[in-house]
Amino acid sequence: MSDSIDDLFGDFVRTRSAALLRTAFLLTGDRHLAEDLVQDALARTHRGRHRLADPGHLEAYTRTAMYHLHVNWWRRRRITESMPGDLADVVQPGSDHTRRTELKLALHEVLTHLTRRQRAVLVLRFFEDRSEAEAAELLNCSVGTIKSQTSKALARIRSLAPDLLTAVTEEG
Repeated sequence: MSDSIDDLFGDFVRTRSAALLRTAFLLTGDRHLAEDLVQDALARTHRGRHRLADPGHLEAYTRTAMYHLHVNWWRRRRITESMPGDLADVVQPGSDHTRRTELKLALHEVLTHLTRRQRAVLVLRFFEDRSEAEAAELLNCSVGTIKSQTSKALARIRSLAPDLLTAVTEEG
């Protein structure tokens, strides 16, 4: 069984690392921190792979490890987050992707102004489409905390960029 779980783990890492990295980036707001988060979560999953009752749960186990590690990071230390340079200069006016790129940049900028917990809640609720109960379980907090953090995060986004939520909704 150990050879087969090792093969499954290798396949899992090759096929799902990009998706895990996208989620980690949304959680951390920094590519390098996202890479560290995914690496640490995969290391935890690798250490516990033989204990998994169902090897098909590698992704769920890894994502849970990512959320727990992320929560532990924000509890231990505060990392100053900043957007290096002005990425808006990269956008070419008139291109087909200009509007979408501008929205992504604006959203990224607004997300850097949220607390880590608020960002984690929004990623779980809206990017990963998790229920309030699932998000609460993954972040090891109450459903009420998920509701209040979602409300506070959306209110913060509305105050920082009032047109952003409308534009994102229209983009679909």
